[in-house]
Amino acid sequence: MNAPFLSLSRRLRRTPFSPGVEAAGVKAYTVYNHMLLPTVFRSVEEDYHHLKEAVQVWDVSCERQVELRGPDAARLMQMMTPRDLRGMMPGQCFYVPIVDETGGMLNDPVAVKLAEDRWWISIADSDLLYWVRATAHGWRLDVLVDEPDVSPLAVQGPKADALMARVFGDAVNDIRFFRFGHFDFQGRDLVVARSGYSKQGGFEIYVEGGDIGMDLWNALMEAGRDLDVHAGCPNLIERIEGGLLSYGNDMTDDNTPHECGLGRFCNTHTAIGCVGRDALLRVAKEGPVQQIRALEIEGDAVPICNDWWPVLSEKGRKVGRVSSAAWSPDHKTNVAIGMVKLTHWDEGDEVEVVTPDGPRKGIVHETFWA
Repeated sequence: MNAPFLSLSRRLRRTPFSPGVEAAGVKAYTVYNHMLLPTVFRSVEEDYHHLKEAVQVWDVSCERQVELRGPDAARLMQMMTPRDLRGMMPGQCFYVPIVDETGGMLNDPVAVKLAEDRWWISIADSDLLYWVRATAHGWRLDVLVDEPDVSPLAVQGPKADALMARVFGDAVNDIRFFRFGHFDFQGRDLVVARSGYSKQGGFEIYVEGGDIGMDLWNALMEAGRDLDVHAGCPNLIERIEGGLLSYGNDMTDDNTPHECGLGRFCNTHTAIGCVGRDALLRVAKEGPVQQIRALEIEGDAVPICNDWWPVLSEKGRKVGRVSSAAWSPDHKTNVAIGMVKLTHWDEGDEVEVVTPDGPRKGIVHETFWA
């Protein structure tokens, strides 16, 4: 049976890099923040090997920015997250769980502090803009909340440093992890951060103004010919191996940061002003009853995981769910991300994972593969 097509319309916004993505032979997309995010170029496995060996340029314009600008910008940013931001300096990027008043996860973005009174929240897939605007309005804060014309372009892989130096100069390699600097491209000042949605290392370029999008794309492609640069995208296998969570897949607003294994990013006692602080203080005291874990699933390659797969105990009782899974060519096993109850979340615990192909033996791990 042929797969159904996705009908495109103006509701699915194109990006400044769409012509380059299409010319590179993109084979599949997903919808992310009302935009098209490439998911496959050659094949998931071929893209996986190339990402680990060379360098890729990713159109991640779908990582939309929520900009906070004004005297109360820092206060509003702190209201969003249980991570204490008081020590954050301009030039830094922080991974920040965003929670509601119940402590439920609304998003897990990267906060970019441009200045004391100007921030970008580089969001995962959700309409976070409206929550931030409503909070600012409800508290009558002196801050402008908007979505700026900023489209991130990621350069990821072990040869990312070499490629970026050719386009932006050697100084780009002095950027430390989760820091950013300002670099010129065709007279345009661009924020360049050492970050990205892979464990292979690289950068994210925050392109302000779409008019230079394809000029930058083409410059990177031309400069990286001998580095075997290819168009790429976040890779399912690689992100599962690295334990990189996907909001809406591996966690939702029904889950707290502690359940998602993000407790280390919560300074609940000192993050004064966070709207979910009281709820998270109770969670931190009592401890979560379920938590994200890595799972190994035995047998041949599992099918695509487009729905939650039940995780059962030896007695057939449901003790969790698998939310993302794929065959790992490097580890020669199926790797997965799941939410597992505390009775079965210890290293080496054996469970049964009910896949569309039937039940499989699963082994729980406390750490991911990369």
